[in-house]
Amino acid sequence: MPQRPHLETFGPVHALPMLHYRMEFAHLARKAVQQLRPDCIAIELPPTLEERFLQALRRLPQVSVISYEPIARPPAGRSAGPTIHLLVEPADPLVEAARSALEQGIPLHCIDVDLDAYPAVREALPDSYAVQRIGLSAYYREYRNALGGDAPHRADIRRERGMAFRLQRLAEQYRNILFVCGMAHLERVREFFGQPQSEPLGRVRRDNVRLFNLHPESCGEVLGEFPFVAAVYEMRRQGLPAGADTSPPSLRRRFNALELISGGIHDIPEHEALRAAVEASARHVGASGAMPDRQRIHLRLFEQAARHYRQETGERVHLWQKRAFFRFCRNYAALTGLLLPDLFQQLAAARGCVDDNFAHAFWRLACWYPWQREDAGIPIIRLGAEDFSDQTRQIRFRPRKPREKRLSDLRFLNRRGERRPGEWLEGFDDGAVCSWPPEDLVIENYGNFLKSRGLRQLSEELSRIEPFSSSLMDGIDLRETIRNLPNDGRIYVRERLRVTGGVGSVVIIFDEDRHGRYHFAMTWYGEHEQESDMAFYATDPADNVSGPGICRCEYGGLLLSYPPRRLGDVWSDPSYRGCGTKAEMLLLAALDYSPEQHVVYVAARPPRSIFKRIAARLGRRIVFIPLGSLSPPALKRIRVMHLLYGRDKREMAKEYIW
Repeated sequence: MPQRPHLETFGPVHALPMLHYRMEFAHLARKAVQQLRPDCIAIELPPTLEERFLQALRRLPQVSVISYEPIARPPAGRSAGPTIHLLVEPADPLVEAARSALEQGIPLHCIDVDLDAYPAVREALPDSYAVQRIGLSAYYREYRNALGGDAPHRADIRRERGMAFRLQRLAEQYRNILFVCGMAHLERVREFFGQPQSEPLGRVRRDNVRLFNLHPESCGEVLGEFPFVAAVYEMRRQGLPAGADTSPPSLRRRFNALELISGGIHDIPEHEALRAAVEASARHVGASGAMPDRQRIHLRLFEQAARHYRQETGERVHLWQKRAFFRFCRNYAALTGLLLPDLFQQLAAARGCVDDNFAHAFWRLACWYPWQREDAGIPIIRLGAEDFSDQTRQIRFRPRKPREKRLSDLRFLNRRGERRPGEWLEGFDDGAVCSWPPEDLVIENYGNFLKSRGLRQLSEELSRIEPFSSSLMDGIDLRETIRNLPNDGRIYVRERLRVTGGVGSVVIIFDEDRHGRYHFAMTWYGEHEQESDMAFYATDPADNVSGPGICRCEYGGLLLSYPPRRLGDVWSDPSYRGCGTKAEMLLLAALDYSPEQHVVYVAARPPRSIFKRIAARLGRRIVFIPLGSLSPPALKRIRVMHLLYGRDKREMAKEYIW
């Protein structure tokens, strides 16, 4: 990947064109200082802010805010205008160039022109991630081709002439100048540098410039790069040991990188766990000294948030949810002209593809900045997105509370624990195994829902759309009508053909068990005429004893077959032993025992083509429903089951199951 920054040269000036507040360009600015070793560095910032700016640089990596009023004393009858805020954060190329100058003792010059009035300019800038792939030279060339013909504003001309004048003065003192400025200004600055210029007209002093410490809770809203990206960049800048784990030994021993424990026996501070997660991510987003790969940063953020989510809720983020998340992010980013999604788009994907708890865990990690504190030696300021732009977006989370906090039933307080180790195991003296009826109702209702959905999906597949002629058939198809409106302007109608036959069996595969996690397999019969037979494979009941004679399992896959009392033992039937996986054994049994023509198969991916041929030979048809198209909360409700060793446990099971 291109890593060496391409500098535009005119005279003794080596210019780095950049986009403000972008991590990739901050990395290029640092590399340019290291490789060029300039005599001085000039940046696109007015000298009236230099004093506060230098103070803010010395506070890094803490984020500072420089605030001032655009007009100190406005004329009578005229308001001063909104306060201007300038963020000084690590992942900004101007800040990085100035910070490198201070660290290496290179003279720093702020050469922009301070204007009281400057228009709000919104440019359709290309995604900064493209620099990672094509390099700065090609990126800048495409930028000029796309936006170079736009007429500049008069204020821009004043600023660019002023910067050219000051560069001319610096060229009289230095032979090797690094100039860092925005891409929109560089070409005209180059042009004006070759022409005689006069002292620019602009403000030479500001008395109302103030320096603030940004409140930690504001970082997620206002930083140019969201805090996780900025933290990864800063940690790599400080130099992490390659391949080493700098997290505390107790943290590595007790739990993974992002397991937030507050109180209890695992009294690990939250900030310690979060920092370990950021450090682990910073170590795996590119080679040492190379530009951090934003795509890998997003991947690490997702994985660390998934660990946090599992520790908090006990639920795993499955592979199909991960695929759906990144596919959603890719499509959402493409709709807005980006290569990679921004934080809002990732949060929307996290909430839609997993649930609100995962989105909240994702947000908490993405918006945590390790070095920001409230106990700073300067005043603290709270800022929101509305302080910088009138175009803001909001997203709301409704996470479920942790189980220990939402147990309001007072009967739980009377729940008896084990008085001695192994006491609960004495409840397993009954060899008869049964289920818990409330869970049976939930899974039966969901099976009926999947049957209805499968028939509806078949009906959609068999429907016919044609232009309206003499009959409306089953109604107007608005989607097809609108799609063809620019072409022929005709109205399209839909005819839904009737589906013959019903659904006899339903197979739900949560995990194909390619890693051998689900060792427990069983077949049992419905207890009455309204309950289906079931075959399933699940986690080992002995791994999670919830009460006396009560075990908690997690389905890997299950088969529902109705009417009951017909299903043989699927797992011992020699006819199914040639199947590759447990999931395929369930599907083959569903085709074998289904009294109806259709079998609904819910999984992350469709079955192999051989099963379609087997189904056709048996006069059956497989209706595939992608697992990712179903509601994640609903799937969680049906995935957990409890085994009761003896019917007598049903009376007290409600005290141990919630």
